Amino acid sequence: MYIRQECLFSFEEIIKLQPKTRLELILAQLDFSNVLNGLAQLHATRGPKGHNELALLYALVAMQVEKIKYFNKLVDRLKTDPIFRYNCGFNILEKTPSASTFSRFLTKLSKIPSLEYDFECLVKKAISIGIVDGSNVAIDSTKIDSFEKARPKSKLKNDAVSPNWGAKNDTDGNKIRWFGFKLHILADCKSELPLSILLSPASYSDGDLAIPLIKKFITKYSGVLSPKHFIMDKGYDFQKIYDYVTHDVKAQPIIAYNPRAQYAPPEGFNEKFEPICSMGYPLTYWGKDGDHLKFRCPQATGKVNCPFGTKHCSNSNYGFCLKVNYKENNRYYSYPLRSSEDWQKLYNQRTSIERCNSRLKEYLNVNNLRSAGIRKAKVVALLNCMALVAGTIAVNQKSNDLNLKQAG
Repeated sequence: MYIRQECLFSFEEIIKLQPKTRLELILAQLDFSNVLNGLAQLHATRGPKGHNELALLYALVAMQVEKIKYFNKLVDRLKTDPIFRYNCGFNILEKTPSASTFSRFLTKLSKIPSLEYDFECLVKKAISIGIVDGSNVAIDSTKIDSFEKARPKSKLKNDAVSPNWGAKNDTDGNKIRWFGFKLHILADCKSELPLSILLSPASYSDGDLAIPLIKKFITKYSGVLSPKHFIMDKGYDFQKIYDYVTHDVKAQPIIAYNPRAQYAPPEGFNEKFEPICSMGYPLTYWGKDGDHLKFRCPQATGKVNCPFGTKHCSNSNYGFCLKVNYKENNRYYSYPLRSSEDWQKLYNQRTSIERCNSRLKEYLNVNNLRSAGIRKAKVVALLNCMALVAGTIAVNQKSNDLNLKQAG
């Protein structure tokens, strides 16, 4: 006869003795105070009844972290995995929420702006502990496929909330088309974390959303972050963006030049974007004076041996001298110079936004929309961004704790 021995520890005590999972570390960094307050103030006829709203929020985050595609798969995981269920905050003996409960809860979340406030608070936490630097930021967009069935252009609503057809080049230069939305992200170059996002139909131009995205970022983090450089690819090469960053934000735009089917470089420049003299020689950079950049005749500075000498361009022994206000001529001139290694090093930091987009898609679930509408798509995007930021905070805190133990 066998006698079953009673367990010496409760389920909760056993869980506490186990090493913390990736999901636990992420959830521990999340504070949904604004969301819970917003839900409490939302008087809706629809919505889950009798379920812990914080646990439902944690389950939606877990869905992104574990890359679970469907609500019914999330419900199955909660039913069959007691540890997963416990980590999400549900009582292991209570009834599991249904897929329709999660769907209705997502609808409720989409009606309040509170989730974005909690995302901003999380970013500010990352700033306060030194993870986010904010000196250099990069902007780009990534495609989000719509849950709704693709339709011909003739039957689409050309508004700011309905999915639409979009096209852009991928990182390898290949043209891709999709039906859905664009997620526009402004990311920190040091931590490669998203700081501010906008969502638009896929048909919207990247250049049209750059200024609204920067305005939103400046409004939310004014006094906390003051970026020196805004780094973007040639899809953002528009004069209005240069002017806004230069004059309104008081920062330096680092944007790749878009020739727009022009085979020759702009007049007065060579292929390396160096200003040239009338003989075609690159002028010698001679320093910066306030907002002005100074360039001198290369013959006068001993850089070339011009057959016409310095007299061809100027009667002065000093030689021809070009002074340019780089803030007024900000598309062609910048500081550092477009042709310099320093400019190229700054532009190379644009890969941080590509890695941010890649992590949101490969390691999280940002391109997995299972509900119609741009507002629900934004909720999913914010949950993924929060998971990415929270995971980075958790890893850094764990590393700091380990260093303190070793130092002790």
